Amino acid sequence: MTYYNYIYIYIIRIIRESTLCFALLVPLSLIGQDQNDIQLANEYLIKGEKLKAGEIYRELSKKPQNIPLIHNNYINTLIDLAEYNEAQDYLKKLLKREPEQLLYRLDVGRIMMRSGDVQKADKYFRDIIVENSLSLGRVKMISDYFMSRSLFDYSIITLLQSRKDLDNPGMHCLELATLYRVKGEKTKMTEEYLNYATQNVGNSQYIKNVLQVLLTKPEELELLEKLLYAKVQEEPEQQVYSDLLIWVTMQQKNFYGSFIQARAFDRRYKTQGERSMEVAKVALSNNDYENAALIYKYVINNFAAGENYRDAQLGYIQAREKRLREVYPINKDSVESLIRSYRIFINENPKQPIALEAIRNIGVMQAEYLEQPDTAISILTKLIANPYASVQLKSKAKLDLADIYIVKEEPWESALLYAQVEKTHKESPLAYEAKLKNAKLSYYRGDFQLAQEHLDILKEATTREIANDAMDLSMRIKENIALDSAGLALREFAKVELLLKQNKFEEALIRLSLIQQGQNASKEMTKEEKFLLNIDPKDTSYYTFTNYAIKDDCYWLEAQIKLRQNKAEEAKQLLEKILAEYPEDILADDAFFMIAEIYEKYLDEKEKAMEQYQKLLAQYPGSVFVAEARKRFRALRGDFKQEEPKL
Repeated sequence: MTYYNYIYIYIIRIIRESTLCFALLVPLSLIGQDQNDIQLANEYLIKGEKLKAGEIYRELSKKPQNIPLIHNNYINTLIDLAEYNEAQDYLKKLLKREPEQLLYRLDVGRIMMRSGDVQKADKYFRDIIVENSLSLGRVKMISDYFMSRSLFDYSIITLLQSRKDLDNPGMHCLELATLYRVKGEKTKMTEEYLNYATQNVGNSQYIKNVLQVLLTKPEELELLEKLLYAKVQEEPEQQVYSDLLIWVTMQQKNFYGSFIQARAFDRRYKTQGERSMEVAKVALSNNDYENAALIYKYVINNFAAGENYRDAQLGYIQAREKRLREVYPINKDSVESLIRSYRIFINENPKQPIALEAIRNIGVMQAEYLEQPDTAISILTKLIANPYASVQLKSKAKLDLADIYIVKEEPWESALLYAQVEKTHKESPLAYEAKLKNAKLSYYRGDFQLAQEHLDILKEATTREIANDAMDLSMRIKENIALDSAGLALREFAKVELLLKQNKFEEALIRLSLIQQGQNASKEMTKEEKFLLNIDPKDTSYYTFTNYAIKDDCYWLEAQIKLRQNKAEEAKQLLEKILAEYPEDILADDAFFMIAEIYEKYLDEKEKAMEQYQKLLAQYPGSVFVAEARKRFRALRGDFKQEEPKL
């Protein structure tokens, strides 16, 4: 026997023992007519000429060496042609030669099923499954066979039988989860993933990643939450269930529910408030300052000697500051009270790095609320020069300082600082934030091309929040430049946004009014208005554009100003104009959400707020506000009932 004959026999054996036999595989020594016929049959099959393909496969099947190369295609062709008797005869011959070949045996059952003998096929399959349930290799082979032929129920039966006979309830979890997912059985799928999570602490993060992708609908997360509550009650010693319950409630933005579980977790595992602090930080970043403050206060009161105590102290003050930022008009007494709290914290922790974060907050508040930009610049400049400040904190302070220079109308200083942060933190969220701010600076100055270049990068390579902001600004520029290549209306609108950033509300409102009036609007201006806008009283050519595409943006910006002036009803009316005149516009869901927020936070009309949130969920299911709207609706309905008093 030659060397090549040995190779040929070895390859044939490998192919026969495999679960999948590929028709296009050609052994080294196969040449001549058979090879040409196999290729011809395969071509007929691809073209859909199954009768011709079947005739050729039939002749080829008479030679045993061809079987591994044509089997799958031949048996599938016979099934498609309903030649069940021929298929059974063919399989009998194969099994006579190789009675233990699982592939052929399973094909016999498939022929039974396709020919209509379902009960006989069912018993036949189950017998094979039971017979091989103790061999993991054969179990996988059988399961893969069923799955590749869309016989998912039998694949599940195979894995469950193996789990039972091997007396191992933790076996085949991921395979079963995949099968249940394909079948759309989300509850069973989730149970199998949870089963897998309990087997090893390291599996928990993997399961979180998987479930975050698979469970996208709110009702699916609610189902997971109920399932986890039941698991926690049944198996309180399983740490993974508590961990996942904290995670799923945070996914729903039910931070009070997360806190209840985190508090129990901290008590059970004596973690010094670590899990509670995690929840508090996420709650604060999601502007849930009430629950953030509640959790920080809990850590302060219960872990005074712990390593999280200082962080909780600072977090509590920051939560109060977040609340202050959302209430208009700003109360300067409250601002000064907060600054005093920060200074007390700094004095209590004079040599701690965490005190530097408080210094940064003081600088920002001095500029934003007390209108003391020079004092703020001095504070932030010293912080940036402090050798004990981290690179991250220094960069954040540079961004704050750049924002202040915009208010002081020193844009070149701002651009320089933004560029420094971008260079220091390449391809990081902080760098993307700096790039977005730089894009807005170009936008304020009317350099829309440069702004667009920055925004095009940000739309692809950053966090979702920054990407959304970049997308919104990019679309505004494109829409308006398309109608007005010179961008005259957009330039004026950008000036209004800058005025709003500088807290010059009256001047901003006048400019907004002029934009909405359009062509030669300056003819209608009073001398006082022209003086305020620094326009020559004799000038009658100001505002000569006719682009009204930006009108909805004007409504939106004017509503923001009215809210800051504590004129919630007027703001609501402006937002309703967006919905009435621009129902398909990109700002429609923003307006819808803000109206609900006005009902809830400013007008204290909870029922109307609930109704508005519910309408948003129905009319804008793809909105970025869906998760927050659902959370607020559930909170107003009383789903997240709190035992402790609010901030």
